[in-house]
Parts: sequence; C-alpha cells; structure tokens
Amino acid sequence: MTEQNEKISQRTLPLIPLRGLTVFPYMVLHFDVGRERSINALEEAMVSDQMIFLSSQKEAETSSPGAEDVYEVGTISRIKQMLKLPGDNIRVLVEGISRGRVKQFVQEIPYFMVEVEEWEESDLPSEDPETEALMRSVIDAFEKYIEVSNKISPEIFMTITEIENPGRLADSIAANIILKPHQKQEILEAFEAVERLEVLYRFLLEEIEILEIEKKINTRVKKQINKVQKEYYLREQMRAIQKELGEDEGVVEEVDQYRKQLKKIKLPKELHQKIEREIDRLTKLPASSAETGVIRNYIDWVLNLPWHKETKDRLDLKRSAEILDEDHHGLEKVKERILEYLAIRQLSKSMKGPILCLVGPPGVGKTSIGKSVARSLDRKFVRMSLGGMRDEAEIRGHRRTYIGAIPGRIISSIRQAGTRNPVFLLDEIDKLANDFRGDPASALLEVLDPEQNNDFTDHFMEIPFNLSKVMFITTANSLDTIPRPLLDRMEVIRIPGYTEDEKLAIAEKYLLPKQIKDHGLQPENLKVSEKALREMINSYTRESGVRNLERQVANICRKVVRRIVEEDIKFVRVTPGNLKKYLGTPQFRYEMAAQKDEVGIARGLAWTVVGGDTISIEVTPMKGTGKLELTGRLGDVMKESARAGISYIRSRVDMFGIDPDFHSKQDLHIHIPEGGTPKDGPSAGITMATAVISALAGIPVRKDVAMTGEITLRGRVLPIGGVKEKVLAARRAGIRKVLLPKDNEKDVEEIPENVRKKIEFVFVEHMDQVLEHALVQGEKDDH
Repeated sequence: MTEQNEKISQRTLPLIPLRGLTVFPYMVLHFDVGRERSINALEEAMVSDQMIFLSSQKEAETSSPGAEDVYEVGTISRIKQMLKLPGDNIRVLVEGISRGRVKQFVQEIPYFMVEVEEWEESDLPSEDPETEALMRSVIDAFEKYIEVSNKISPEIFMTITEIENPGRLADSIAANIILKPHQKQEILEAFEAVERLEVLYRFLLEEIEILEIEKKINTRVKKQINKVQKEYYLREQMRAIQKELGEDEGVVEEVDQYRKQLKKIKLPKELHQKIEREIDRLTKLPASSAETGVIRNYIDWVLNLPWHKETKDRLDLKRSAEILDEDHHGLEKVKERILEYLAIRQLSKSMKGPILCLVGPPGVGKTSIGKSVARSLDRKFVRMSLGGMRDEAEIRGHRRTYIGAIPGRIISSIRQAGTRNPVFLLDEIDKLANDFRGDPASALLEVLDPEQNNDFTDHFMEIPFNLSKVMFITTANSLDTIPRPLLDRMEVIRIPGYTEDEKLAIAEKYLLPKQIKDHGLQPENLKVSEKALREMINSYTRESGVRNLERQVANICRKVVRRIVEEDIKFVRVTPGNLKKYLGTPQFRYEMAAQKDEVGIARGLAWTVVGGDTISIEVTPMKGTGKLELTGRLGDVMKESARAGISYIRSRVDMFGIDPDFHSKQDLHIHIPEGGTPKDGPSAGITMATAVISALAGIPVRKDVAMTGEITLRGRVLPIGGVKEKVLAARRAGIRKVLLPKDNEKDVEEIPENVRKKIEFVFVEHMDQVLEHALVQGEKDDH
C-alpha cells in the first residue's frame, strides 16, 4: 500500500448490517431491508448525501445485532434506488464505492451511526511485473473456474479481463464467484491490491479443485442413472415380448423384487456377485425351463435367511435364575453353567455360543431345559431331533444337481427361527445312525465346533453362514454311542436323575398343578397327599425322570374328572389308602434288605437307564468237576468279572479256609434273579466274589450291607460309575452300609445330604477290606 495509490479520509455514515451478503467496491446489487434500525439508517442516508456504510454480520442468524456482531471492515456505498415492498420491506439498489473500517460507533438507536476510515483506491493500471504476472494467473484461474462451474456467462469474463487495475480486478472477480461469507470478508479486508489478488487466487484454486471433484461425481451418478434407465427400458421391452409370446409376465417383477431384497442384505462382495449371477440367469432362461424353478427356490432361500438379524440377549442374571428355578426343580449344575454364560456375555459381547451336552436318563427334563434357556435369554428356540438320522444330507443339505434338492435341517431351522442367534436344541444326539448315504455324526463336527462354525457351508446354499452366534444344546441318554471327535466338541453336563424327595417336589410344584389345569379342574377340586405321591413314586413308577410319574398324575386327574361329572361332587382327596382305586395294583416293588444274614447271597448295586437298583447275587456250590454256571441273562463284562473273582479266590484259599481243590471238585452256579432283565457292566465284581467266598467258606453275608465295584485278579477294587443312583437305590431298600471303591469317594458329594446322613459309607481299595465289612465275623455255617 503506497501513498500515491491510496488516500485515507474519515467520515460519519449510517450503517446497515448485512446478513450473508458482502458488498465489494465497483459492485452494483440490490437487497431487501426489513429491520427497523436498517430502515431508519436508509432514511437518514437519503436525507443527507445518499451514502451509507454496509458491513456483514459475523453470524447471519443474529436478528438484532449489536456493535460487536458486525465486521469492522465494510464498503462505503451509494444508494441508487429505493422501492417499497408489501409488508413494510424496502428493496434498495446500491453501488459499492470504497473500502472502510469502523473507528467507533457514534450511536446505535434509532439506527447505527459510525465513524469510518475510508480507503480511496487509485484507478491507475499496475506497472509492477510481479503484480502483472499475478493478475494473469488470477485471470487464468477465473477462466478455469468459469469452465468448470458453467455458471458465469462469457460476456462477464470478457468485461473483467479488460480491467487493468489490480485491486479493481480482484474485487470484480470476487463479486462474481461463489464463496463462503468468511472467504469474501477475508478478500474485503485485504486493503493492499497484491495481497487481495493472492487471497483471491488461493480461493479460486480451492474452488476449482472442489468443482472438478463435484463434476466427476455428477458424471458418475449420471452414468449410473443412464444405466438404470437403460435397464428399465430393456426390461419393459422384455415384458412386452413375453406378453406377446404368452410367457410368464411376472418374472421381471419377481427379478426386480429379488434385486431390491439383495440390496438390503449386506453380504460380502463375492457372495453378492454370486447371487447377482443367479438372478441374471433367471431372467435369461425360458419360463418353461425346469432349471427356472431350481434357481427361484435357491434365491428365495438365500434372501430369506437371517444374515444379520439377531435378537438382543436379556442379560439379567437375577431374572434368568428365577426363570430357570420356576421351570425346573434341582438341576443345579445346568443352571449354574447357564448363568455363567450369561455373566460372561455381560462383559464380553464377542463370546461364542457354548456347545452344551446334557446327558441323563429319559424324563429328567433335558429337552425342556432348552426352552427355559431360550426364555431366560429372550432368544428364539428351535428343536431338531437326531434320533435315527442316517443321511448326511439331513445336516448339510442336498447339492442342487439333484431333483428336489433342499437345504439341510440346520439351515432350515435357522430360517424358521428368523434370527441367527437362537437357542438350538439337537435332541437325542446319541441315537445317530449311518449307512451308505453318509455319516450324520461326521457332518455335525463342523456345526458343533466353535472354531469352524462361523462359516458353515450347506451343500445346497454353497455360501458360508455364520453359526457362531447360535447357542447349541445337545441331549443324550448315554455317551457310549457318541463318536469321540463329536463328543470332544461339546461340554458335557450330567443329569443323574432325581431322588425321591426331588420327585416329590417336582410333582407338588409342577406336575400336579399342570395336570389339574390341563384337565379343566380347579386346585380346590383335587388334593393328593404327600404320602400318596411317595407311594406313586415308589410303587407305580421306576425311572430316573418324572415322565411316567406325570402320566400317573394325569391318570388320577382323568378319573377324578369323571367322578366329579358323574357323582356331582366338588372335592376329591387321594391318599395311600385309596390310591389303588385310581391306579390299580402297584406295578413295581423295590427289593428290600434281607431279614437275616445268609450264606452265598450278596447284595449288589446296579445302574440302569431308569435309575439305580439293588440286585441279589446267589451262589450255590455243588459236587462236580469245576464247571462255572452263570444264569440271569448276564452280559460279557459280568461273566468276565465272575471269572476274575474265581481266579482271585483260588489264589487266596488258605486265607479263607477253602478247599484248595474246589475248582476241580465242585461246580459253582452263580445266579442273579429277575432273569428276564439283561444285566451287564463293570460294577458287580466284588459282589460276585463275596457271594462265592461266602458260599465256599460257609460264612454268612451281612443283611444290611450292599456293595459295588470291579475286582482285579490281585483283588484290587476298581472305581465304577452311577454312584448317586446306586446309593439312592440302597437307601430305598433299607440298606445301612454301602461299600464303595476308594476312588469313588469324591462322587459321594453329589448325593443329597439327607440320604448321606442315613447311610454309612465304607471306601475300600482291596477285596480283603470288602470281606472284613461284608462277612459276619466269627460265624461259619457247616451245612
């Protein structure tokens, strides 16, 4: 800024704050004035010399600006025309004269009056080569801007390029391009012409870059629109052709619907392209083609799977515990594991679904646990029975090359659930079969492996589906028939069966109220005493679960309903005295402890699929040649245990006072009563050995002792399974002392405390200890 080019003077002028508008020198424009102070300022200017100061507001939204809300630098302008509009507004035409800076506000009411320093800029052309070069650069950039924006007429460009004064050139270009208010204000505040050109040049280059990007985007969008229009036109033509040919008119609409559905599903790029290709094939095939139905079926399956839809877990441990307790009595280990999973879900959202395997006898509530877990989590529940399944395609689906191909039952169940994180119950996993059609158990390996099931691929779908969010629960009656690799992928939780007290609680809390409701009765119509329920449990059912118990309760309810209807009575009470009237003769009896100590009869404990039971093993020695007779439908394992026991006895004849040649002079007949029932298992070894020694030595076996355990040739006692069920059976039979292998000592903790208090447990490691407790010491029968 040089003195010969600029002149500074001071003057007092009325001020109008402008909203979102910047006026430059040499610029002519019109705007509307509606605020009272601005109208007063106009009137004051018109009364004097028609000169007014125009400055932009810092914030356009401010409706009543003060002195601090207006930029100091503005433009001194001349009012050229005023026109009153309806609604007390005034349209004014102004011409920018020169820049000005507010020195002070003289007044604010009834209008702004300010003292302004005016910069009067010289109109002479520039003689500086650098300034001339800068002017040319600005003009080139302005030309490029016009080319890219396509919003300024060539006539304006021609007019502006004729300007030789650098300051006026900058102001004229700034007045014709689209800039943000703060950018225009920055140009206005550049009093020196060269500085003003530099600021303008920078803004022009920025705007050109933005406009070029915008142009590229517009071109791309336009191409896409043109493509869509072209496709629409071609589809309309295809629809018309199909109509003329009499073919299916709905294929195009169906394809359009498929494409809309596909857009809503966020699939990986490769999978998305695969489905796109299938949809394109559908449009190209004749409607009468057999493959059209196959493709349509495939697309329907893919698009209707819950790829991203999942329910939100209700992670409330207290509520979940209440639901589990409400639906099931006991089953503490199962409930504890479920609550642990929920607790981990609260802390870790990425936790994979566990694979739980509930193992236990029939009727203990394994299947219904799945429903309770789903209810406690607020998840969907699906159940799939595996019993007797022998075709691998049931799990993985059929390949689409086969006629009538469909997805496997895993994918079908997920679609049925409508979410990708249901509780999925795989029932009876121990009853899978296999034949020439494949091995379903092997197909389940991928489904039940937490490290692999995040991309489970069905043969029909040919697209990986994520099963890692699914909570799988499997059930089984026994682990023996489950393949080891499959079992290795599951977390086994054993449900050993219910005690008598647990069955009583279940009958009172769940079974009886449910059956009363199902049979149309009211609680006040029927009362079953506690003793009657115990009699039902012991004499009319023999099971680890409560399924048959529920049937007996239903049986009572049916007969009570008939009595109420026929005899017009309101209340029936069932007691042990009249229970036989409703259920008939008792179907079962538990073998009770013997009345006296007997020779050659030992009481063993056995595990069956319906719970524990006691068995009497009887041994009778006879003159003969050393034959061993085994009766009672014994399995191979029990026969081997008997032979192992005989060999042990032969090695210890001196200790027991037995004839050393008994094996060649006597025949032994070992019998287990109830011969119609198959018996097997490695738990009767010490019982048979005790009975044989008692028979050969003539020493009675104590009547109140029961035992279980396997024997080795050296007399060691090996551990067995099913301790809880066996001890409960001993309790029912009135046994006071139970001999268990030493290694099974830890299993006693699972037995209810009220049962443990009534039985003396002796843990043995060798057959000598068994005989010490089982045989009546000091007595010998010489018959």
